[in-house]
Amino acid sequence: MTAALPLFRRLAVMAALCAGLTGLLVPAAQARIFFGVGVPLFVPGPYYYPPPVYYPPPPVYYTPPPPVVYAPPQPQYSPGPAVAEGGQMCYAGPYTCPMDRPAASGSGCYCLGNGGQRVPGRTN
Repeated sequence: MTAALPLFRRLAVMAALCAGLTGLLVPAAQARIFFGVGVPLFVPGPYYYPPPVYYPPPPVYYTPPPPVVYAPPQPQYSPGPAVAEGGQMCYAGPYTCPMDRPAASGSGCYCLGNGGQRVPGRTN
């Protein structure tokens, strides 16, 4: 046992000299060294994974637009009531209207204006 002790001392001295020379000859490292105790953390996954989300494709058809309905054109003016042959007319300035009952020719009469007012005139 006493013979093993000097051998161990020689090896320890040689290892220390090699470490010292290596430290002097090798340039400084540009990295950081972290010594720590890692504790693994195990988290189990869920028991049931939900199915992936399903996006259905868009429909192949489309709804047609509603049918177009065209109204008949409105006339620019409406013709007055038809006057029978021999019927009398009342001429009241810019207004002309048929008589609802017979009157003497040249007598006074009236037509209704745009506002519903009476416009005086003469019969034919």
